[in-house]
Amino acid sequence: MTSVQARTYPDGVTSWIDIEQRDVEAAQAFYGDLFGWTFAEATLPGASARYVVAKLDGLDAAGIGEPVDAAGGGGASSAWNTYVAITDADAAAARIEAAGGQVLGGPSDVGELGRSAVCADPFGVRFRLWQTGQRPGAQVANRPGAWNFSDLHAAQPEASVAFYSEVFGWSVVSLGFAMMIRRPGYGDHLEATSDPEIRTRQSGAAAPPGFADAIGWLAPVGADEQPHWHVSFTVADRDATVSAAERLGGAVLGQTDSDWTRDALIRDPQGGVFTASQFAPSTG
Repeated sequence: MTSVQARTYPDGVTSWIDIEQRDVEAAQAFYGDLFGWTFAEATLPGASARYVVAKLDGLDAAGIGEPVDAAGGGGASSAWNTYVAITDADAAAARIEAAGGQVLGGPSDVGELGRSAVCADPFGVRFRLWQTGQRPGAQVANRPGAWNFSDLHAAQPEASVAFYSEVFGWSVVSLGFAMMIRRPGYGDHLEATSDPEIRTRQSGAAAPPGFADAIGWLAPVGADEQPHWHVSFTVADRDATVSAAERLGGAVLGQTDSDWTRDALIRDPQGGVFTASQFAPSTG
C-alpha cells in the first residue's frame, strides 16, 4: 500500500500564497470567518513586519502579513501573492533576468523556513520564488476553504507563455473553453507522495487529459483589470460565501457560472481581490 506523505512541491510548481495587509487582525477576522481558518503566529525574531499562517483543520493553508518596505520587494497593494517552488532561488533569479523578467527583491533567507525572491515577468506581473527549507508550502488545497489555483491574467498571453515556459518548464494546453497551465510530471509526483488517488478521482470527474499536472489557468486580462496573478479558493457553496463576504464587509464584484464551476469575484475589506469557486459540473 502506498503511504501518503506531506505535500511537497517539485521545481516550477506554484506552492504558496499570502497577502500583505496593514491590519492583520482585521484580515484574520475576515478570512477566518469566511473560510474557517485558524491562525498561528509565524513572525520571525527581529522581523519588522508581523506574519501569521492560516490553517485549515490544522494544516498550513496561506499566509497573512504586514507590508514590508519597498527595498525588500514588498508593498502595500493588498494583492494576493503567488509563490513558485524552486530548488535553487539564485539560479532561478538568473533565469528570470535572462528571459526578460526582473528580480525586485532577494533572493534572501527567511530564517530557516526557506529562501525567497520577489520577481516580475517582462510585462510587470509580480510573483515570488520559494526555495524550501523547513516550510515546504501549502499543506491543504483544492477543498472547501483552501487554495484552488493561481491563474495568470495576461495582456500578452503567447509572450507570457514563452517566458514562464523558459523559466519554469511550464506548458499551456488549450481545452477549448480555457487554457490550462501544466508542469509536466507534477501528477506523477502527487500520485507518489501526498495524493495517491489523484488519477482515479479525476477520471471519475471526467477531468481533461493532463489535468493531474495542472497548476493554474491562463486568461487574457479583462477590460477593467491590470495583468496579474489571480488567486481562487474552493468553497462548498458560492452563494453562501457571497452572503458571508458581504456580511463581513467585503464586496462582491461579479458572479459567473460555467459547465464546471460557480464563481464569485470578491474584494476583501482592505482591497485584496480573489475568486471563490464552487465545483459544480454540469449534469446535462
